[in-house]
Amino acid sequence: MIVYEWCSLVCKKILCISQPKPENTEYEPLFADIERQAVNKLIEYFENRSQVNFYEGEPLQALSTLAYSGHPELQRSAAIAFSEVSETEIQPVSREALEPILYLLQSPDIEVQRGASAALGNLAVDPKNKLLIVNIGGLEPLIRQMLSPNKEAQCNAVGCITNLATADENKAKIAKSGALIPLARLAKSNDIRVQKNATGALLNMTHSAENRQQLVIAGAVHVLVSLLDAQDVDVRYYSTTAVSNIAVDAGNRIQLQQSEPTLLPKLINLMTASEPKIAAQAALALRNLASDDDYQYTIVRNNALPSLKKMLISSDAHMVLASIACLRNLSIHPDNERPILEAGFLQPIVNLLDNEYNLGEISCHAISTLRNLSASSDSTKISLVELGVLPRIYANLANDRVSLISKSEMTAALAVLALCDSLKPVILQSNFLEVLIPLSLESDSVDVVGNSAAAIGNLSAHIVDYTPFLKAWNGGQKLGQPTSSGGLASYIIMLLSKDSEPTLVQIGVWTLLQFVESGNQDLIHLISLNQTIKSLLNQIATDYANIEEDSTSYDIKKSPSESHSRQSSSVSEESNFYISSIASKVLQQLD
Repeated sequence: MIVYEWCSLVCKKILCISQPKPENTEYEPLFADIERQAVNKLIEYFENRSQVNFYEGEPLQALSTLAYSGHPELQRSAAIAFSEVSETEIQPVSREALEPILYLLQSPDIEVQRGASAALGNLAVDPKNKLLIVNIGGLEPLIRQMLSPNKEAQCNAVGCITNLATADENKAKIAKSGALIPLARLAKSNDIRVQKNATGALLNMTHSAENRQQLVIAGAVHVLVSLLDAQDVDVRYYSTTAVSNIAVDAGNRIQLQQSEPTLLPKLINLMTASEPKIAAQAALALRNLASDDDYQYTIVRNNALPSLKKMLISSDAHMVLASIACLRNLSIHPDNERPILEAGFLQPIVNLLDNEYNLGEISCHAISTLRNLSASSDSTKISLVELGVLPRIYANLANDRVSLISKSEMTAALAVLALCDSLKPVILQSNFLEVLIPLSLESDSVDVVGNSAAAIGNLSAHIVDYTPFLKAWNGGQKLGQPTSSGGLASYIIMLLSKDSEPTLVQIGVWTLLQFVESGNQDLIHLISLNQTIKSLLNQIATDYANIEEDSTSYDIKKSPSESHSRQSSSVSEESNFYISSIASKVLQQLD
């Protein structure tokens, strides 16, 4: 309805109800003088609406007079006015502007309720109004209106709460207000508008663990699961996203597994939905469920892999991200390794390492999945190299746009590949020391430094040709020239100096042990000439032999890769002695 038509309608209605009755001393006047004056002023304001702010001053006072009157017709006119004005004029308002609307919400008249709740829902779009409405007691009348038999009133009230629930400060208040039970009931409404608003409100309440627990208590989870196959696209999307958020919590996953037997089949079916956003959200829900071992195994056994593979090779980045994130968790379970490999996932996942979406988020999940799948199998490691994984890892490590989290996963995967003796020469010939050493020396991420060091340590063991390490010793400079600040020598010194990081010290002395036991006289000579390295080794041999107190570290009796990825609770005296003994053994070999 255009503004002119609306103004005319409201003005005519007000004029009609404000006509004076024939004088009769047996009757009181229909309206008080102040009410008639308010009506006349409103007629004038409506005629000049483009120049009037109805949320303050005399226009608000006139509307408030109608709202607080005892006459249903005047209150209906006020509710209509507030509703229509708020359709086009959404702005921060004062408590004085909201209070008459909240008063109208409590009217038994359905028309008044509808207009008032529509106005409140419109104003609740503004961030400041969201907070003010809740703070001055707006939830209670809205909850009462949700219980109204009128669908329009229900729809408006639920829509308003949906808007209010987008403010983080309001979520806990809404959860504790008693609103969740009627919201869950209205999510099953046969009126699609009510159902959509209620499901959206429940979704907005799933962004904190405390509120998710309140949803479980209110019985909303079963309702949301039942809506996963709803006809309406928005309802399916809201419910799928809400279930995905609820599955973040371990306790909720246990309850879902025990009480919702249809959940997995529904989510797996939704991955074939024609709407990409629903398919992606279903995969993310499965990803969250797959945080648990039982779900990891059951999801694969319920034939989820074909749908995940279709999503993985799609052109939609959100679907690709959702599917590879899910696969990452599924690949953790050892019994899933063979089904995933047999389904032909390796090449598509390797291809994803070229994907730079969102600072390398897709490639991060992809390399983590490949690491999980290859951890226990040299044949899988070799297959990955044959499929072209090495140049892709190198490109990610050398790319400044790739996030540190992604580089941490890339270096961790490389450390696992470097456990395979037949691949070590290939990795070294691919010039990985050129990126691993600078990352170890310069990265701000402890994980990147540790994983890079683990990879270098693994590469240093059980090889024949140590030429790449010789070339890297002085940072690419010719032998005999002063040591570069970015070479292998500097890298070793950095590790040995990390007395606050026993893991790195362990990797440093262990790597040196591989060098001196290699029999490569050129490398042994370079180490023996470096007085800083020898001095640090002497200090480590002495200090670690005397350490008795516990401190955080890793299982140093594993290879560098395994010790850096499996954190133990403390460094025992035996472990400290092990570090000391390695340092002493290296010194003996150098003498």
